[in-house]
Amino acid sequence: MHRRSFVKKSALLGSGILMAENLFAGAALAPINIAMIGCGDRGKGVLSVIQKMSTKFNIVAYCDVLDFRLEQTKKYVPSSAIAVKDYKKILDDKKIEAVFIATPLNEHFRIAKDAVLAGKSVYVEKTMTYDIDEALALRKLVKQYPKQVFQVGYQYRYSPLYFKVKEMIQSGYIGKVSQIDCRWDRNGNWRRAVPDPSLERQINWRMYKEYSGGLPAELLSHQIDFINWAFETQPDEIIGTGGIDIYKDGRETYDNVQATLRYKNAGMIGNFGATCGNAHDGYLFKIKGTKGSVNLLPDTGIFYPEMETVKQLGIVDGVTGATKIVVNKDGGIPILDKPTKDGTFYALEEFYKSITEGKMPVSNINTGTQASICVAMCNEAIYSGKTQFWKKDYF
Repeated sequence: MHRRSFVKKSALLGSGILMAENLFAGAALAPINIAMIGCGDRGKGVLSVIQKMSTKFNIVAYCDVLDFRLEQTKKYVPSSAIAVKDYKKILDDKKIEAVFIATPLNEHFRIAKDAVLAGKSVYVEKTMTYDIDEALALRKLVKQYPKQVFQVGYQYRYSPLYFKVKEMIQSGYIGKVSQIDCRWDRNGNWRRAVPDPSLERQINWRMYKEYSGGLPAELLSHQIDFINWAFETQPDEIIGTGGIDIYKDGRETYDNVQATLRYKNAGMIGNFGATCGNAHDGYLFKIKGTKGSVNLLPDTGIFYPEMETVKQLGIVDGVTGATKIVVNKDGGIPILDKPTKDGTFYALEEFYKSITEGKMPVSNINTGTQASICVAMCNEAIYSGKTQFWKKDYF
């Protein structure tokens, strides 16, 4: 039975017919027909996870403007999937219910807009849009189509680990937070191999302002978005700096950036930085409160209580509720017993659930707009050297 028919018919049964409800509860929904638009590193990465979720997603088509990318993608899709170079052919296909957008950033708005107007549910990779005007325009459009799911690929909003940290923050477990330190560092030029010099800008689009939001959009936006979500806030003002300090190779986006975000209503400061010149810290995410600090990696986290908090905890771990605290050699308490899965898996689970249950995902058009504005403000502060201020019409 088709999904829409199933939902419609089961709704007609009424909540009082318990036996019928129990019968339908075991019925399997048909996989959602989807297509991938953009088959670069991220597009293929998402497809590799979708491959393992065949009971939930059926890959009908995939799209890229580069022939060699379409060829590379064949191993991530079923043989029945159709390869196309024009994304509008995907949007015209009535069988396709949802599309994933993993193109260069400057294409997100145009394709997402067309997909919404074509009646598709949309999963767009972060950052949602290239600039603030696009974010506001897309939010206005999506709100006119509330029955279509629109999800933005901020994976931390679905991770059990990051959900737990949000609870710790909201409950006051780590106390009053005043400082956040975030880094996403690497030691390398961030370049992809170019088989043909004429394809340089298409393949290495992250390095050119025409296409890219650089390090803030591609890396730091994950952490910026999590702070927005966990503290239910947004920055009031942003200062920044940066430069092409390491690789003098013709790139336009900076390879060394730092932004400081002031959250006046929350009484805290967020420091977000990235460099291509040193990989020692790699991914660093520290949230510092009066009762303790949380140190996060993408899949694991440690709580470091302040001395007074250690005394108050006694033999009970307030994080897990265990009767005995498991303390690392450096005095930290693991937040979860084991590492979480790849965040993409949790995000795709949410997308499926949102479509089949007709609900809004945690990372939606509103939160995606908020994060896009923050990233654009960071870049403007970094490139112009001028303080950026949150405006009322951004809400």
